[in-house]
Amino acid sequence: MTAIMRFLLPLLALFAIAPTAAAQDKAPLVLAAASMQEALTDAADAWTRTGHERPRISFAASSALARQIAAGGRADLFVSADSDWMDDLAKRGLIVPGTRAILVRNQLVVVARPGLPRVAATKGAALAKILGAAPLAMADPDSVPAGKYGREALTRLGAWAAVAAHVVRAENVRAALALVERGAAPYGIVYATDARAATGIQVAGVFPPRSHAPIVYPIARLTAGTANEAEGFRRFLLSRAGQAILARRGFATH
Repeated sequence: MTAIMRFLLPLLALFAIAPTAAAQDKAPLVLAAASMQEALTDAADAWTRTGHERPRISFAASSALARQIAAGGRADLFVSADSDWMDDLAKRGLIVPGTRAILVRNQLVVVARPGLPRVAATKGAALAKILGAAPLAMADPDSVPAGKYGREALTRLGAWAAVAAHVVRAENVRAALALVERGAAPYGIVYATDARAATGIQVAGVFPPRSHAPIVYPIARLTAGTANEAEGFRRFLLSRAGQAILARRGFATH
């Protein structure tokens, strides 16, 4: 190998990886609640079709993502399934002031395998009798928003005492849904949008809004973010076009 080639090869390698690095600098990294999977994927597809770099999206329980951010994990945007975890990050100074907004809203439902009795989610006695007799799949009610909403609703309706001992705790709402889909639990508590995205299950009951805190999904930019297009994607999600995409997956929008 000549001296010239030894000089040129590192430069050629640098030029080969430069576009990838530049693309990553522009493309936002989004940490989002597991229940947003289909909706945000659709929105990312639409954003990319307009000529932008495709956002990278990681889905998990809001609690796990918030803890990851608090521990120093780098990301550009956070979408939580409740206000509590966003509040926690705000108190730590980890979200950019003025960028927090409510992205969408949701409903809480009971899902079941086909053929099982429906439940009257407005009547605590009926809930306690049916859901307290067998495993009930829920996201962890101690930390995950869907589980927290579920426990709050069951408590207000007077059914939690009968149900608590039979709860199968899942790491996030999609994991709870999967337990019902696989037959590991006859009933589960999930969001209406999760039930809509599932196969082989039925909505067996709908919790009244008064039984739990409003289910809102705040979005905000993170102070550790560096992506050039993070604010553009955030604004797109909140725009009329972005909201229409999310609404098609069953979320309530502005």
